[in-house]
Amino acid sequence: MKPETTVVLDGYTYFECPRWHEGRIWVSDFYSHRVVSALEDGTDVRVEAEVPNQPSGLGWLPDGRLLIVSMRDYKLLLRENDGSLTVHADLSTYVRANLNDMLVDAQGRAYIGNFGFDLMNFAPVETADLIRVDPDGSAHVVASDLYFPNGMAFTASGELLVDETVGNRVSAFGIAEDGSLGERRDWAKFGELPTSTDMATAIGEVKVAADGCCIDTDGTMWIADALGQRVLHVAQGGEILQQLDFDLGVFACGLGGSDGRTLFVCAAPDFNEHQRKIETEGKLLAVRV
Repeated sequence: MKPETTVVLDGYTYFECPRWHEGRIWVSDFYSHRVVSALEDGTDVRVEAEVPNQPSGLGWLPDGRLLIVSMRDYKLLLRENDGSLTVHADLSTYVRANLNDMLVDAQGRAYIGNFGFDLMNFAPVETADLIRVDPDGSAHVVASDLYFPNGMAFTASGELLVDETVGNRVSAFGIAEDGSLGERRDWAKFGELPTSTDMATAIGEVKVAADGCCIDTDGTMWIADALGQRVLHVAQGGEILQQLDFDLGVFACGLGGSDGRTLFVCAAPDFNEHQRKIETEGKLLAVRV
C-alpha cells in the first residue's frame, strides 16, 4: 500500500538515524554535516551539532548527553552540556570502512555498525564487526562476520536485533549483563547470503536490503528497504505483515510523536553519495501507523 505521508523536513541532503527524544525528532543529515532536531510537525528546527566527518548514529547517555557517530574519521563523539564536541572513543583500529548506525542502551553502552567495505566506490563485499563502546569510552568487538551491520533494536526479552543490509537477514543476539553478545541467530531471513564478493552481483541477490529500523510495542519491526522504496512491517521469522510503498528511496525509520504512533521515514532519490552531496532532495516523512 502507498501510505498517506506528511513532509516534516525538506531540502536536506540525505537523512539517517531518526530518533524521537524529549518531544523532538532528531536526525543526521549526512552531507550538510549536521545533526538537526524539530518538533513533530517540523517546526522549531535546531542545529544540534556540526560534524565535519559526517554524522550518522545518534543516542544518549543516561545523564542526557548526546552521542554522535562521526563516520569518516571513525570516532564516536560526545556533545557536552555546553554544546562542545569531544571524542568519546576512537574506533579507527577496529574498522576499515565508514562507521554507520548506532544503538545506545539504558546503561549508556553504544553498539555501532560499519560498512565493512567501500560501498560508494563498489569495492568487493567484506563482512564487518559490531563494536560496543562502554560509558568509559572503552571499545570491544562483540560480533563478527556480519554483512553490513546497520539498523538495530532492543527487544523486550533482552536481545539485540541487527539488520544486515547485504545479508538478507535480521540477526538476533542475547545480551549478557556486561553488554557482551551471545551467538548469532536468525530473527528474520529474507534470502540467502551473497554468493559473490562482487558488489554489483551481491546487491542483485538482495531480496530485502534491511537498513534503518525500529521495534514496535508488540515486538514486530519496521524496516526500511534501501533498495525497494518501501518500509516493511516484519514479524519474527520474517513474515511481512505490511508493506508501505514510497515514491523515493527510504533508508531509515523510527517511531515517535506524542503518542508513539508516528513513523518517521528518511527518504531520498537514492543512496549514491556522489549525487546526494550536490543536491538537496532529502526529506523526513511522517506516516501514521
